Amino acid sequence: MIYWLDLIGTFVFAISGALAAWDKKMYHDIFGVSFTAFVTSIGGGTMRDLILGTRPVWVNDSWYVIAIVLGVGVTILFRARFLRFRRSIFLFDTLGIGFYTVIGLQKALAFGVHPWAAVILGMISAIFGGVIRDMMVNEIPLIFSRQIYATACLAGAALYIGLRHLGVDQDWNMVASIILVITIRLTALRKGWSLPYLEKK
Repeated sequence: MIYWLDLIGTFVFAISGALAAWDKKMYHDIFGVSFTAFVTSIGGGTMRDLILGTRPVWVNDSWYVIAIVLGVGVTILFRARFLRFRRSIFLFDTLGIGFYTVIGLQKALAFGVHPWAAVILGMISAIFGGVIRDMMVNEIPLIFSRQIYATACLAGAALYIGLRHLGVDQDWNMVASIILVITIRLTALRKGWSLPYLEKK
């Protein structure tokens, strides 16, 4: 289940990256769209793996590249429908951070790191690809805005650690934690929640 969720997260983030590039009128260059999708998909996981001192998983498994190619293909085929609804990028990004938070957390735990360090690595897995994507399309990364973004990842990761400590089945724990990340992010958008603003004195 972990492996398939990782592939799904890669696919979803590829769509998010490709849509962001298309939204910025980068569609004249298919390489630009594909490269944005690629770094969005593997950026967070690669950073996590480098911190853990291991080779990024996509280097040894061609299915990750295939998932990215499929994500780009789906974007090209359905781009008009996606871009007609301006929240499509947000939706795919939200799904991606939900999957990647838990996958990154689990991989960190498998390497024997402290649970709370694993929480941070789960967050990095989820948001770092989006940070690179936003910088590439000349947007301020969401993590630097007041939106509930990284906070949702931390909440989902903390829930996973708590349920793991209570002995909850791993698969159910994964599902619950992913749903929490997605729910917090979507609810924050709908309700207009944001983090407190720090004013200069």
